[in-house]
Amino acid sequence: MSDVPGSEAGWSRFVRWGPYGLLALSAVAVAATAPVLMTRTEVYLAAALTAGALGWQLVWGTRLSRELSHDAWYFAVRSALAFALCWLNPFFSIFALMGYFDAGRHLPRSWRRWGLLGTAMTLAVSQSFMPDGPPPDNLADMVLFSVLFALHAMLALVLDRLNDRDAQKRQRQEAVIEELEIANTRLARALEQNAALQAKLVAQARDAGVAAERRRLAADLHDTMVQGLVGVITQLQAALDTDGPASRVRMERAVALARYSLGEARRSVHDLIPGSLENRTLPEALSETVERWSATSTARLDLTVVGTVEPLHDEIESTLLRITEEALSNVAKHANAGRVGVTLAYIDDEVTLDVRDNGRGFDPGRAPQPSDQGGFGLDGMQVRARRVGGVVGIESEPGGGTAISARVPLVRR
Repeated sequence: MSDVPGSEAGWSRFVRWGPYGLLALSAVAVAATAPVLMTRTEVYLAAALTAGALGWQLVWGTRLSRELSHDAWYFAVRSALAFALCWLNPFFSIFALMGYFDAGRHLPRSWRRWGLLGTAMTLAVSQSFMPDGPPPDNLADMVLFSVLFALHAMLALVLDRLNDRDAQKRQRQEAVIEELEIANTRLARALEQNAALQAKLVAQARDAGVAAERRRLAADLHDTMVQGLVGVITQLQAALDTDGPASRVRMERAVALARYSLGEARRSVHDLIPGSLENRTLPEALSETVERWSATSTARLDLTVVGTVEPLHDEIESTLLRITEEALSNVAKHANAGRVGVTLAYIDDEVTLDVRDNGRGFDPGRAPQPSDQGGFGLDGMQVRARRVGGVVGIESEPGGGTAISARVPLVRR
């Protein structure tokens, strides 16, 4: 048969060199039995056929194996030589056995069973006519030949059937392996695409992070240095317009504002929490902000805290503090208000901050666009709130004051 258990490489070597070994064993057995089973003429003829079988095998192993397109020629000639040798001496059946092993390898599927049946007949002939040799000369020899041929044919066909099953199993395995290779190829391609996409996403995330950090730093500098400088200018201008002790007080306030703004700018560069929040609660930091703002404004400012004060996440507290500072800065620059109220409320899972004034107000639908303010102001407050999952609402009308309300989630420290 063409396939047996074992490694493919080992089986290929057996098919390649097995005929030489079996022919050699047959020659040894025939040489030992020739004086009993063969005449001188049969010995000479057997020697010639053996040499022919060896020559055919050598030719097939070199030139014909490369030039012939069908292995069936090799199998047919070798089987004919084996049959002729078995006719002369039954021990040549050892050589004929090779047909069982490589019929499936050398013959097309439609011819394979005929090749196996031919091998079965050769073996039945060699075994049924010993010691006198063929042809049969009585009924008993014919019956014996028929029985042996039937047994060999049955064995050959059963082995052929098993070979078919093994071949089908091997084909299914090869199909599965091929599908797995295709799947692996697709997976490798998908992984390459995913790697490229991931690299692109990482680059985009890096660029977005850089842009976000620039916006954060610019907003913090706007909320600290710009507003501080506005306060310094205001105090210096007032100091120029006054004399005596009041002027000195204005100068000291300007120096304090400058130092505070410088410190906050440094903290912003290093992404630290505002100095007002160090070792303080948010209401305490807001109280300090209110006091600092009240010192530079004529408007009345009230701070109200509602609910149970809880320590919040640093980013939440920083956001609410910066929104308060920006709202008060807008009041000082634009509102011309006489009264301002800041309300901080802790309500369930939410913290709200309201900054209301009774100033001139404005039309929210006609408010300056972010580009007009460099991306800060009202827009900056909304960006800060969204960064921590919150929102900022604005209510105002000309002559009716302004209310800015920020709502952020209550995230504990």
